[in-house]
Parts: sequence; structure tokens; C-alpha cells
Amino acid sequence: MRFTCEQRSLTKALNIVSRAVSSKTTLPVLKGIMINATKDGKLTLYASDSDISIQNTIDAKVSNSGSVLVMAKLFGDIIRKLPAEELEIETDEKNNVTIRSTNSEFNIIGTSSDEFPIMEEITENTESVVFDRFLLKEMIDKTAFAASNDESRGIITGVLLELQDGDLNMVAIDGYRISITRRPMPEAKTYSIIIHARILGELSRIISEIDDEENSCILYLAEKRAVFSFSDVSAELKLMDGQFIPYKDILPANSKIIIDVNRKQLMESIDRASLLARSGKNNLVKFEISENTITVTSDSEEGTVREDITVNKSGDDLMIGFNAIYLKDVLKAIDEDEIRILFNSSIDPCLVKPFDGNEYEYLVLPVRI
Repeated sequence: MRFTCEQRSLTKALNIVSRAVSSKTTLPVLKGIMINATKDGKLTLYASDSDISIQNTIDAKVSNSGSVLVMAKLFGDIIRKLPAEELEIETDEKNNVTIRSTNSEFNIIGTSSDEFPIMEEITENTESVVFDRFLLKEMIDKTAFAASNDESRGIITGVLLELQDGDLNMVAIDGYRISITRRPMPEAKTYSIIIHARILGELSRIISEIDDEENSCILYLAEKRAVFSFSDVSAELKLMDGQFIPYKDILPANSKIIIDVNRKQLMESIDRASLLARSGKNNLVKFEISENTITVTSDSEEGTVREDITVNKSGDDLMIGFNAIYLKDVLKAIDEDEIRILFNSSIDPCLVKPFDGNEYEYLVLPVRI
């Protein structure tokens, strides 16, 4: 194999596929990146950790086609530190790899790529749906943070992607909160899949690194895997087995107390109150809701804080406590200036919704005061 390509293009491709390189595996093949050069002037890089597989194709001048497996960290470190110019890379019959720039030459050991787990081909019969890639990233970022980080919790370490009734829903639950985002997708068929929140997070970061002007993303649904295909990048994500929690049954049907509040003002108040809450138990902040005011308080052995926020309120007065971290996570995920929060009692969860529409719902359990 022999080819030349631009250092910047190769570095960018390495940064993307390296997100699928496993650092914990005992299988050497999963610590590597497979490089495949074809005579049509295409260079494709592959990486996989068995949960996520990524491939990225770039242009190159290919003299001899072929493939090789290189150790991801060493090869990536070399390419990133070379000057931004054309590089020449070739292999010999023993898979030794030579990397040349104008003033540098590296010789490293590669291995055969025969055992590397290449992504399976997509067939014409594979179910697919088209997304705007930035919309997909936005929904992941607004939802996945609420999935459980505890691997022993099973299915709720994943995020539900659900096409139903003309909407795409993403749902995450960790036992203390639920995040739901919705966007219209009227032409898509009804289905649902569950993907681990960690690898969805990697997909979000991959989308950020893609420079392509094409905004569309095609999701292909195959058995036990989902493939997100962009113009030059594809990511194959392993699906989780199991039944997701029936989240709709958890959402409150009615609310006795409704407040409309400025999101930024509330978030900044909670942030200030949490300076003391961190030194107490459960990062506890308390809301005292009366008339048209929320009084945010927190106290610990180190001091107390009290702050009033003007709101529009309907319903009874209420005293309720929350973990400040959970509330701040929710408020950071929302873009709107004005939000609506619905309550029932001091022991029932609150529901955060948009002032208009239903693009998101966040449910947060209270802390007993």
C-alpha cells in the first residue's frame, strides 16, 4: 500500500475515528485503526470498540491499494505532530509502515487487518429515516445527560429513540429525573430503539467535528445495530436489549400549582444557592412558593442564603426541596427565556415544560425536607 494525503485531512479523520478506539480491551485489534486505500483515490479509516464502530473516508493519491492495522495512539500522535503538508505513507509485505514528510521519516510496526471487524454493508431493504444532523445533536445534548451512569441499572443507562405519532421522541431516565425531547417527523415509520447514553454522547461529538456542508444524516436500522451515516463518516452503534420504562405512565396528568418564570434568573439563583448546598446533604435547595414569588433558600453549617424571584403563579402555596444539581442540569439544557413549572405537592415531582408547545418535558423528583 502506498498513498499521499494532506496532514490536516488525515488528522481530522483520525480525531473522528479515534472516538471508537477501545482503551480497556485485551484484544489488540480493538486498540488499532485500520487504514484502507483504494485505487479510486479514497482512504478509509476504521475503528471499533464493539459498542461503536466509526469509519471516515477522505481523498488521497493512491499509488498502490491495500490495508494495514496501526496502533491508534502511536500513529495518531505521529500524524498530529507532523507539519501541515502532504504526507507519504507506505507499507511493505510485512506490514511495516513508513510515514514521510518533507523533513521527517517514521518507521513503525503495523499488523494485518484481516481480523478487524469491518462494519456490515447496508442493504436496500434496511429501514432508514433522514435527520438534520444538527437537530440530532441538539436532541442528544438535551436528553442524554439524564440517563443513569450506574451500569448496574441496566436499560436506563440508555436513551430511548422513539418514532411515534409523527414525532421523534428521545427519553432518558436515571431514577431521579426524566428528560424528554420531541421534534416533528411526520413521514417516519413507527419504531423504537435504545442506545447507551455514552455512545450517543460520542455521536454528538462526532457531529461537532464533521466539516461537511451537507446537514443531513441517514439512520439505518439493522438487527441489533443502528448506523448513522453522514457524507464521509458512518457510525455503527450497538442497540441495547430490553424494554424501556413506560415513562408516559410516570408523567403527572394534572397539576395543582403552575408557575411561569424566567429560566436564566431561576438558574442563576439556584447556582448561587448551591454554593452553600454543596456543603450540606443532597445539595438541597428549597423553594417557598407564595403569591407571585419563589423564595430560593439553602442552609448549611457554613451559612444561609435567601433570594426572591418574581413569577406568575396559579394555585396553592408550596414549600418543596430539590437537589440543586438536577435542577441546574435541566435549566442548562433549555434555550427558552420563559419556562413553565408544574407542581402538585412537596413529595411529588415537578414538571418543567416550555411556555408554549411540547418540545421538551423534564421531570425532577423532590428531596424530602
